[in-house]
Amino acid sequence: MDSREEQLRAGLGRFLDAKWRPGAQVSELAHIPGGASRETWRLRATAGADSRGMIVRIDPETSLIDTDRRTEYRAMEAAYRAGVPAPETLYLEEDLAWLGRPFSITAEVPGCQASAEGMPPEHRDRIGRQKWAILGRIAALDPATLGLGDVMPASSRETCAAEQLEYWAKVIVEDELHPNPVAHAAIRWLRRNPPPPAQKLSLVHGDYRTGNFLYAPDGEIRAILDWEMAHIGDPLEDLAWSMDPLWCWQTPELAGRLLPHADAVRAWEQGSGLVVDPAAFRWWQVFAAVKGIGIWISSSEDFHAGRSKAPILAMAGWLMTDRQQRILVDYLSPFSQHRFVERVK
Repeated sequence: MDSREEQLRAGLGRFLDAKWRPGAQVSELAHIPGGASRETWRLRATAGADSRGMIVRIDPETSLIDTDRRTEYRAMEAAYRAGVPAPETLYLEEDLAWLGRPFSITAEVPGCQASAEGMPPEHRDRIGRQKWAILGRIAALDPATLGLGDVMPASSRETCAAEQLEYWAKVIVEDELHPNPVAHAAIRWLRRNPPPPAQKLSLVHGDYRTGNFLYAPDGEIRAILDWEMAHIGDPLEDLAWSMDPLWCWQTPELAGRLLPHADAVRAWEQGSGLVVDPAAFRWWQVFAAVKGIGIWISSSEDFHAGRSKAPILAMAGWLMTDRQQRILVDYLSPFSQHRFVERVK
């Protein structure tokens, strides 16, 4: 056991002894690799006859994206209470005395996996339909009843698209290490061609994609993960991000490597009660690729500045930026719009 793990075990033991059960002991502590926005660990907490699996998410020294842990925690908490499959939130701790960094704890969702690599082929269609039906359910929620007003700035149906565009345009300008003419051309196009007002305001997950949910061996989705980019906005933003070609690069005919595009849209429409307008959706598709470039550029800047030498930041900054630029070039061609309309009708 290395010193980092020993410190975590001791700090978490003290925390759970004070906050969960007296005499709590921590065992089976294991790092979960792959996360780029939080350092994630699995553990088992035991106190007498009580035993519970837990997941700890710790603020990193630097991250692929800048996010607020309180917003992430509260969004997950609101979704769980609204009946959306999400991990049960247990503790949000911002006092540095316990682990040296802020952290949150949720209940473990056992017996599941997130990767599409090991997904049984016979479950792909079922999981895909669930994935977009659940996203539709999130879109159907009334944000006014979720109690998130103190952590998510108010927006409007008329301004939410422009607000998101200007946020990510600013990220690109501030973090780019070299010119990105494709991204800037797309930003100009988005500004010149604003979408219609959102049909409604919704809780937007912000990173809804294959790999960010847990599914059981029977093909049932048990939890939607990674709410760190959640905000209030146009629900088409989530739909466009979930169907970005980056997530199905080798299987372009299947959204998220799971489901034909038209079937994904229909599942979302049935779950949300909304209808996808192809012209509005095309704007959000272009925006999703710009947002992706903003994320990958930020990772490059962090790696270049030496704030982190995590390989995932270097890989994202190089490989993902290139792919996202290719997606944007395709989206901005006249042929691309016709192809999307044919896909979803």
